[in-house]
Amino acid sequence: MTRRSTINRTLQLMLTVCGVWPTTPGIAICRAYWVIALGIDDVCHYRYLLLHLHSNDLFDLIDCFSSFLTQVKFSTKLVIFWWNQRKFMRMLTIMAEDWDDCANSAIDMRETTSKAKLSSRITNAMFTLHVLTIVAYSAGILLADVDFTDEQAELPLLLKVSIPVDISTKRTYRLLLSAQFVHLIMSGCGTGLLNSLLLALTLHVGGQMDVLRSWLAELVPERERREPIVNTTNKIIRKHQRIINFSGYIDDLYTYIALVQFMSNTVLICSLAFLIVTAIGSPDATEQIVRSLLFYTVTNLEAFIFCFAGEYLKNKSKAIGTAAYNCAWYELKPENSRPLIFVILRAQKQLTLTVGKIMDLSLESFTNIMKASGSYLSVLLAMQ
Repeated sequence: MTRRSTINRTLQLMLTVCGVWPTTPGIAICRAYWVIALGIDDVCHYRYLLLHLHSNDLFDLIDCFSSFLTQVKFSTKLVIFWWNQRKFMRMLTIMAEDWDDCANSAIDMRETTSKAKLSSRITNAMFTLHVLTIVAYSAGILLADVDFTDEQAELPLLLKVSIPVDISTKRTYRLLLSAQFVHLIMSGCGTGLLNSLLLALTLHVGGQMDVLRSWLAELVPERERREPIVNTTNKIIRKHQRIINFSGYIDDLYTYIALVQFMSNTVLICSLAFLIVTAIGSPDATEQIVRSLLFYTVTNLEAFIFCFAGEYLKNKSKAIGTAAYNCAWYELKPENSRPLIFVILRAQKQLTLTVGKIMDLSLESFTNIMKASGSYLSVLLAMQ
């Protein structure tokens, strides 16, 4: 069966759970769950930070701060997606129209399908990686044998939170751990798949740019064509404008998410690297490193995804202008080749993703994040 969507079932299911997918029947229930769950989680994190602010256990304090920042980041993503619901629906409509247009050409369908398959592989890999990260983060505590006879000892939880509930029985404790684990799996996978959605949208528009480039490469004089050249040039311009609009929707949807990512990931990468470095040589080094290493990897990958998407979009849009210049425009009549000038001129303003409409996302931005994180890490290690 021929693939007819860039968004695979795993991503669509997670978007439905997050209350983002527009045709979700119980979308209000999904959103209410996340508002309540994330609200309670943030308050409990905040209570823990206040109660342990002057604690000597720096590892637990930074661990709490890292998970708190991750939950705040996920909350911000959900709010932005809910606020831009109509824009996301418009993007899905444009994607469906692109698939319908490609049905008339085997070459166009092959380009679009290849990008969709690549997007599906990335989505499944992101889902698997985030599940493994949550399992590694939680395994040590889930498998631990907790002593309930020591009333002074603080019961270990998956998240460093302060819960205003008295946990007096093992059954209550296990129930709380199970609830935390399910919440971590859902929020972790939600965070990862909202990032993979960015790649899916970017790869789709990249595929449409490849389709447009193939149209430009096949542009030949009218005497060798079956249809008037003016129809082809009009189709090229309409396609280019649709690509520009779609790229604008992606930027509008993700620009403030990227701003939050840019600031929080710098702090998170620094904090998690600090946890890993300080864990070396400690009695429970293996447990602490396993707990933080995959989390650190996912955070770096998250920053890289956003920067790569901006770089990919910029390079692809630049290639459109090159393809328009290299086509056989010189063999066309002046009135037929003149519209291609507008394609070349518009392609000079490269499409890109921005960080809060302030700066462009690129691989250089990722380098800056890593440099800043390394600098902050050096300061933390010097203060230790």
